[in-house]
Amino acid sequence: MTSPQQTPEPHGHGHEPGHGHEPGQGHDSGRGHDSGRGQDSGRGHDSGHGHGHSHSHGPAAPVSRHLRKVIAAVLIPFATAVLVGLAVLWPGGTPAHERTGVGFDRQTEQGTVVSVEQVDCKDVNAAQVPPTGDTSTPEGREAVNAQQGQCEKATIEVTSGAEKGRTFTEIVQPDAPRQLHEGQGVVVAYAPDAPRDLQYSVTDVNRKVPLTVLAGLFALVVVLVGRMKGVMALISLAASFLVLTFFILPAILEGSNPLVVAVVGSSAIMLIALYMCHGLSARTSVAVLGTLISLLLIGLLGSLFIDWASLSGNTDDNTGLIHGLYPDIDMSGLLLAGIIIGSLGVLDDVTVTQTSAVWELHQADPGMGPRALYRAAIRIGRDHIASVVNTLVLAYAGAALPLLLLFSIAQSSMGTVANSELVAEEIVRTLVGSIGLVASVPVTTVLAALVVSADRPGSDADGKPRAAAVRGGRRRRAK
Repeated sequence: MTSPQQTPEPHGHGHEPGHGHEPGQGHDSGRGHDSGRGQDSGRGHDSGHGHGHSHSHGPAAPVSRHLRKVIAAVLIPFATAVLVGLAVLWPGGTPAHERTGVGFDRQTEQGTVVSVEQVDCKDVNAAQVPPTGDTSTPEGREAVNAQQGQCEKATIEVTSGAEKGRTFTEIVQPDAPRQLHEGQGVVVAYAPDAPRDLQYSVTDVNRKVPLTVLAGLFALVVVLVGRMKGVMALISLAASFLVLTFFILPAILEGSNPLVVAVVGSSAIMLIALYMCHGLSARTSVAVLGTLISLLLIGLLGSLFIDWASLSGNTDDNTGLIHGLYPDIDMSGLLLAGIIIGSLGVLDDVTVTQTSAVWELHQADPGMGPRALYRAAIRIGRDHIASVVNTLVLAYAGAALPLLLLFSIAQSSMGTVANSELVAEEIVRTLVGSIGLVASVPVTTVLAALVVSADRPGSDADGKPRAAAVRGGRRRRAK
């Protein structure tokens, strides 16, 4: 509990300036409540028994109508442009194509392992070319292992599709990374043009149950800790996936410019996520503006360095398959779109945090000017910069760890590794995203400091005069 002489912390429960309690009153204009009987002009408690406080349900916003008009004049045209972009670029659906049977582009069904029996590897691999016995090469060692030891002969039943109930056998080598066991769910690939005995093969295991349980656990933790904000965060997450699934991906496949699609889709995700999670307020609007400016910077830098470094965006089997199926897709543009979308999530975190910091500093000391607010908030931002950049770099390094291990095995120099297109893509992705993140801190801080300092304290949202802040007692906080 805060003592009568202390100034409350600038978060949690705040107080409106100039709204005290008359003796015997329990509420002041609907903005708060007092558990005691009143407050005098110099103390926050009456004889030490009262406790006046108001509950802040969400971000505080400047209450002057002037500022709301200024922010609306910027954001309404932006939101309108996003809606127009969605309408113009909205795809009719994913374009159809003939399946190649390569990688992910093949028909799959569900299956179950009915039984597993141990067999001699030599018996089930009799049709293969006999090994030479030379184990100095990986191929030689695999050939020898294929003829030695105990293999598994699994009987698989197809549990979905037109041939539900059909069974086939799968031979699993003893050194195979994926072993099968009875009752296990699997994913099977179906090749209708292959000989009947070879039409089905196991391609993966079914992980739906553990993934569903993990997703449920995640949602439960978010709701328990975040409560209503956690619920709104989950809803906005679902909305983001809907935009990604039903707009961004099909629009790119239909041949629309990946950069334009990414900008429009990311802007829609940003507006939905920020306003849904943090409320329709001036504070959230400033975070939206800071995020938008940073995304534009990332797009410009990404476009410049992707072109300068001659990055094609076609570096592995998956991108090669996409380019083969849809040759009209601009793969370098797709790479840039990925950089923009990947940076958006961390940008939201940075801009919202910086805006909140400025608002809370203003609530703690309403007399601070924009310059003082900026200097105080940028010190918070510098700590955030250090942690966010480190997080981003380590996230990309972790995703590319197998690739980095291959270069280490080959004893390649750092220059050779960095110059390869696979690694150069990640370097450009990481550094361009990091520059945008770092720039978002001062940009958002300046915007927030200017907006909150430009608020007109002489009138509230309805144009009614407001009393000056009470300096000697507990300040009340504007919503």
